[in-house]
Amino acid sequence: MRIVLGLFLIGHALIHAGYLSPAPPKTADGPEWPFVMAKSWLVTGLGIGPEVVRVLGTALVILTLVTLIGAGLASIGLVVPNAWWPQLAVSGAVASLAVLLLFFHPWLLLGVAIDLGLLYLVLLANWSPVEVGIP
Repeated sequence: MRIVLGLFLIGHALIHAGYLSPAPPKTADGPEWPFVMAKSWLVTGLGIGPEVVRVLGTALVILTLVTLIGAGLASIGLVVPNAWWPQLAVSGAVASLAVLLLFFHPWLLLGVAIDLGLLYLVLLANWSPVEVGIP
């Protein structure tokens, strides 16, 4: 189960890389690309330019990738010490929430739910895959 959790966290992190990749070509009947950093409902309302928004978004995405991949590896017990899991999971979930809320798209609500669930498990339930001895 720890491997499943670790792979799930790594997968959740890698979804955020969509913000750093170019959007695929649009098709007549294709869906809208949800990973757009060109505009942010929150930041552009404050009059901040798109260049600053992109830099801020890129930094948050990189932070999300590093921390959630680290949390995934820590839950597996590979490369990253298990003791780092709670800090990495919380900081990854907060960074992910910041990205998903700054550049909101309705398709990304599942990601918000994942982050909120992760924060609940670590901060309120004091849960850790290491401490409960998940095989």
